[in-house]
Amino acid sequence: MSGGRIAAAFERLRGRGEKGLITFVTAGYPNLETTRSLVLAMADSGADVIELGVPFSDPLADGPVIQRASQAALNTGVTLAAILALVRELRRETGVPLVLMSYFNPILSFGPERLASAAAGAGADGLIIPDLPLEEAGPVLELADGYGLDLIPLVAPTSTPRRIAAIAAQARGFVYCVSVTGVTGARSGYSEKLAGVCRTVREHTRLPVAVGFGIAHEDQVRVLAPHADALIVGSAVIDLIQGTDKNGSVSRVGSLVVELKQLLQKL
Repeated sequence: MSGGRIAAAFERLRGRGEKGLITFVTAGYPNLETTRSLVLAMADSGADVIELGVPFSDPLADGPVIQRASQAALNTGVTLAAILALVRELRRETGVPLVLMSYFNPILSFGPERLASAAAGAGADGLIIPDLPLEEAGPVLELADGYGLDLIPLVAPTSTPRRIAAIAAQARGFVYCVSVTGVTGARSGYSEKLAGVCRTVREHTRLPVAVGFGIAHEDQVRVLAPHADALIVGSAVIDLIQGTDKNGSVSRVGSLVVELKQLLQKL
């Protein structure tokens, strides 16, 4: 397992015999100041790792909830540079691991090495790039390793054992196992292949396994937690922000995190 805040967070969880909670927010939705408050509230409420989504105009892996949040953030003029400045500010206020989740186009436009340097300098801990395939990840992985960032890969229910082995060999931080074939967003069912995929990942790496896409309710947590070291919750968080003022959204999101974290502590 690589060093840093992500590894330390999972070490603490392992020591307590607990499952982790990873949460996601779209950076800049509805504005950067609210994002800051949401991140701090989630950290205070028990989130173990927090993903900051970088808004992009064509988020292929995301469903309508995160798509709308991403477009709304773009409409306010949020930039990757502004998000990095937010990370720097947050790092002065919280020690929670922060992961940038971005499609590759914004990274390419910003400059991959410039991004890796700036992200590390701001205090980010990792990168998730949903549309960066294994075959093209080598240069980015080298940059991330050089700057002490964890490049966290995604594994799909359709991934073959051979591909899972190759992905696991390059993984840093944790392995993100997608619970469904499709986009993000709440749903009632999960791929019947998920348990097997998680087992195969564990055969090829000692890194933690996190499961995400569509997790929002207690019954889903109970079903999925046995297969994972952590669960990832994103669309359910964004749902609570939409149509709510800042104080209301921060309170509601904090309450959701407390509820989910308390449930995970009992499993």
